[in-house]
Amino acid sequence: MEETGIKRVWAPWRMRYIDGSHKDEGCIFCTKPNEDESKDKENLILYRGKKAFIMMNLFPYTNGHVMVIPYKHTGNIEDLDDEEMLELMNLCKLTVKAMKSIIGPEGFNIGFNVGRPAGAGVVDHVHMHIVPRWVGDTNFMPLLAETKVISEHIFDTYDKLKSALLKLEEL
Repeated sequence: MEETGIKRVWAPWRMRYIDGSHKDEGCIFCTKPNEDESKDKENLILYRGKKAFIMMNLFPYTNGHVMVIPYKHTGNIEDLDDEEMLELMNLCKLTVKAMKSIIGPEGFNIGFNVGRPAGAGVVDHVHMHIVPRWVGDTNFMPLLAETKVISEHIFDTYDKLKSALLKLEEL
């Protein structure tokens, strides 16, 4: 077979997202933090606060994509009380500091997708996305192949961010 010059990037882990087989029974944002803390790495939970927690996105937009999630199960941001909102914002700030010290993004997309029309993948549990960005981090792969190229294994990024969060917490 003649070589066409086209390079292939294999991302078989994405198929679980595309075909929907990644979906667990119940709300992932309720079930995962209720599991034993010894499973935090497996569950991608980076940090546990009093009212909210930080969790890496299993299907990230970019390397280091995390979510800050209240423990309260609600799809409505207006159902969160002041303490919950304050902790979400404080954990967002802590995450940004950790990312800057470890993976050095040049910018961030930070926000909530509330409701299916807004792009929420988990509609019934509000969560904030923190997506680190770099100049030139977009390319043709998502358009042509419905694939994002993530340059570092998710557990390697997890270890770096977990360590940075723990150091910042000690300050």
